[in-house]
Amino acid sequence: MSELESDRRAARRAEREQRNAGSRPQPQRAAQPEEKHRSNFISESYAELKKVEWPGQNQVIQGTVVVLVACFVVGLFLYVNDTVWKHVVSKVLLGQ
Repeated sequence: MSELESDRRAARRAEREQRNAGSRPQPQRAAQPEEKHRSNFISESYAELKKVEWPGQNQVIQGTVVVLVACFVVGLFLYVNDTVWKHVVSKVLLGQ
């Protein structure tokens, strides 16, 4: 977030606080029933899911291949590293 946006937000917040400083506290609204919250959440979630651009089959396959190759490379690196350090510790530090 840029400093300009941050300054604007701080200025708006200060203006709101000044306006609300002299006014009476607002009465709180009655809480909505739990079912109303739940149905609102479900409908909003469904609306958001309709906006999602789901990946195609080729994208899923490419992503899976990338993850599998990365796992193999990291696993190979850890195996080699473990093997090297095992010999270093046994020969140098333990003197075996």
